[in-house]
Amino acid sequence: MYDVIIAGGSISGLLTAREIAKNGHSVLVLEEGFEVGSPEHCGGLVSKSALSDLGIEPSVKSFECKINSAKIFFPNDNHFNLDSRNQEIIVVNRRELDKQAARQAKDNGAEIIVKASFKNKTLNKIETTIGEFDCKVFVDCRGASVLVNKNKDGTYPTAQYEVYADWIKKDQVEVYLDQEKFPGFFAWIIPSGDGVGKVGVSGNLVSSISTINEFLENKGNFSVIRKIYAPIWIKGPIKQFVHGNTVIVGDAAGQAKPTTAGGIYSCGMAGIFAGQSISKYLKTNDESDLRNYETLWRNKFGKEFEKQILARKILSRIDNSTVNKIFDLITPEIIEDISKKDDFDFHTNSIIKLLGLKGTLGTAQALIGNEIKKLIPS
Repeated sequence: MYDVIIAGGSISGLLTAREIAKNGHSVLVLEEGFEVGSPEHCGGLVSKSALSDLGIEPSVKSFECKINSAKIFFPNDNHFNLDSRNQEIIVVNRRELDKQAARQAKDNGAEIIVKASFKNKTLNKIETTIGEFDCKVFVDCRGASVLVNKNKDGTYPTAQYEVYADWIKKDQVEVYLDQEKFPGFFAWIIPSGDGVGKVGVSGNLVSSISTINEFLENKGNFSVIRKIYAPIWIKGPIKQFVHGNTVIVGDAAGQAKPTTAGGIYSCGMAGIFAGQSISKYLKTNDESDLRNYETLWRNKFGKEFEKQILARKILSRIDNSTVNKIFDLITPEIIEDISKKDDFDFHTNSIIKLLGLKGTLGTAQALIGNEIKKLIPS
């Protein structure tokens, strides 16, 4: 008998466990993989302020490099550079970061078992591959696969390779926009160090294997040392996070960014909010305390995610010709403004500026349509 059982040893599940155990309740985390942190689907980009909010200081093992700039490429090979030093973005090794979260959970009293999968839930009984358990609250942190199985329209196929290549710079992220090669999404290069990093592609109905192979061949000499294939969820949060005594957290709740599918911060904070709300519920037995988790998360991320979903709809509608014309709207002043002021974790303002929506609304409307008005803060 446990107060709480959590299916999934991701950052969201482990931070949920940490908060619950910190408050003196018994919690069991079941991780279906052979180790916490694997397989590592994440690119690892996160701001230092986000990790501070999550209560995790990057260790020597989890910290890989700092990002000083982002290079954005357009279909016609035009590009611009964003200075990201003010945003303090770093690249972390997700396998090691998750292990840090696991250590925090364990040090606070949580129990973690790997190679143990959730199978079924009936009332307070949890059936797993290692036996049956009773609990008061069940937390589903099994990742985006839960959503993919229910709604394939909300997912894009993705390939991400870890590669050695001399064209990877240790402090620079690269993003490639091309609606023909990566419809509705993009290709990316995220360094782990000098000459090593993660190269990925995604898009609506793309053949991820052939697409990433073609992208790499066009970049030059490289060696692949690891390959990961996984769908990403791009439709935003599900309608309801709490069903009775079942709480859904992280990627399973659609809490990764609709624009980039990144989720260290938004999913990690979901874990903290869920853990705190569950802890209070276990003391009061008041269901409103349990549901407060959803209120806390939506208050922090809801409006930003709504705008990101709208931005995704707009960007998925336009063709390469329009994307190239948008490049002409981007002035040095816009680039400087984004570099100095904007927030990596809440980046819709950057999208608004890059689309030229402020100050050049008439031009942007002619290119994209009236929906862009919804993106602009009132």
